[in-house]
Amino acid sequence: MDVSSSPAPTVDGATAAAILLMLLSDDDAAGILQGLEPDQIKTIGQTMFKVAGASEPTVEAALDLFVDQCRGISALSVGAEPRIRTVMTQALGNVRANNILSEIAPQSSASALEILRWMEVPALSLILKTEHPQVCALLLAVLTPEVAAQALVGITDDALVDLLTRAAKLTSVSSAAISDLEHILAASAPPSESAPPFKLGGQGDAARIVNKMKRDAAQRVLKSIKKKDRVLGQAIEDEMFIFDNLNDLDDKALGAILRAVDAAVLTLALKGTDAALADRMFGCMSARAAQSIRDEMAEGGPTKRSDVDDAQKQIIMITRKLAEDGTIMIGGGSDDYV
Repeated sequence: MDVSSSPAPTVDGATAAAILLMLLSDDDAAGILQGLEPDQIKTIGQTMFKVAGASEPTVEAALDLFVDQCRGISALSVGAEPRIRTVMTQALGNVRANNILSEIAPQSSASALEILRWMEVPALSLILKTEHPQVCALLLAVLTPEVAAQALVGITDDALVDLLTRAAKLTSVSSAAISDLEHILAASAPPSESAPPFKLGGQGDAARIVNKMKRDAAQRVLKSIKKKDRVLGQAIEDEMFIFDNLNDLDDKALGAILRAVDAAVLTLALKGTDAALADRMFGCMSARAAQSIRDEMAEGGPTKRSDVDDAQKQIIMITRKLAEDGTIMIGGGSDDYV
């Protein structure tokens, strides 16, 4: 058998990164890992164990992928921020340069926010139970939804409603608030007064946290938030499940939704979605129904974005109704079964 004619192995990004780190010296590899997110380090670490016995073609494929990716990186981006800062300081002086850069430079996480991402859930839960609600709301806005939902387990419904309401209303936070959080964590000195506000996700983050709770707890909390602030509660609910999230459902749930949707509405909705979700939906239909909708989409003329949005909202309403009836399950939270 001619080995040279065998197709080159395919590697994904995590595999390529793991192989490259294995090829580097310990110090160089450690330096790279220091700049990654906790979940990225976990993924790459697991992959490094898997690629320990990688074949020579696989290593070559990883290097090829690395080279291809590097071609898309502009040399201008390397060391851009310190160079821009130096040039503006020389031209304008420290004070004027700092004032301008505080408005236009990309924002980076404060040290407290970085520390929080590495804390264990029990430690986070203790902060949520003992610190001022506004500090706790800031903490929730910074954590990933999965970790935030875990840290909230055991907190009373009244406290949950208060914290999620506060978190949902956060869209930016002053450096003074970050400083308070840093003091709680015994972190480094507070950021300077000229530091820009740290942008947060507000309602979107609160919605993702509720999505990660168990369904019965999520329903209670959302209902209570609506009683406290109807507009805010509805905004959070609207963010909890959007059209693109349909791709996260299994085929059975997706099929149940599609059977409840009018073909004309589905045709409109699919004009505004990506090919991957459309293909998944077509795969949950009969071949005849799928082809009919494909033909309608191909033959139809330009469609208003507002009409597409309305059609997608109708499907989301149907999805929520099926979830409330117990026909399907949506959201990332899990329930206990016996």
